[in-house]
Amino acid sequence: MTTYGSAARLASSDLPSPPTSIPANSALFLDLDGTLAPIMPRPDDVGPDAARAALIARLREAFDDRVAVISGRSLDDLSRILGANSLAYMAGVHGLERRTPEGVFRAQPHEGLAEARDVLADLARCDRGLIFEDKHLSVGLHYRNTPSAADAVIEAAERLKRQTGLVLQLGDMVAELRTPGQDKGSSVAALLREPAFDGALPIFIGDDLTDEDGFEAARRLGGYGVLVGPERPTAASYRLDGPEAVHAWLDAVAQEAAR
Repeated sequence: MTTYGSAARLASSDLPSPPTSIPANSALFLDLDGTLAPIMPRPDDVGPDAARAALIARLREAFDDRVAVISGRSLDDLSRILGANSLAYMAGVHGLERRTPEGVFRAQPHEGLAEARDVLADLARCDRGLIFEDKHLSVGLHYRNTPSAADAVIEAAERLKRQTGLVLQLGDMVAELRTPGQDKGSSVAALLREPAFDGALPIFIGDDLTDEDGFEAARRLGGYGVLVGPERPTAASYRLDGPEAVHAWLDAVAQEAAR
């Protein structure tokens, strides 16, 4: 067991698979990339999927709409991939954007984004393997296709963090600079204040380092997290191998809930 931040974290080799029978008042908070969808070489390579859409619809019915996707992607991108009406609750850009039946909340972009946007876009133009992503409230540089550029990308991002006051979020082969404010954990807490989620037990499922905030919030609020993917120190209580295992587990959860 390791301890850092505010939570004790177990090596995920110690973690069992999550149960398929979960409390009737559960609320499911789901990451997208690496969880509901496989990681692809480019963010735009992820698109709509009929089987995933059908599974989400079954989960919404089974848990009275207490299902939300909380992702680093923008709300517009989530709507492109999942469908504009597929979910009543979505949080994008780590919670800086949030959609509920009452409408859409968006934070105001930080003034330092202009400088970060210029620097990271220039780096991407210099190396065709780097992918620049602009989400209006954050900017990121993906180096999945050029792992050798990791040190240079992270060094540039850390320098921009110091100069601008933006939040640096290191993820799976990406360095992202975002407007301060929300993270996935505070998004879980915000959604639990929605009437549909009143009294719900939060279960957060995700794969990335950015999902650790969600795991910690779920644990603090009486629920638990499910790590997806390779073993690592984590605040999650359970682990699944990858998106296929996530789909199989969610399918079993929906079947159990329907009994």
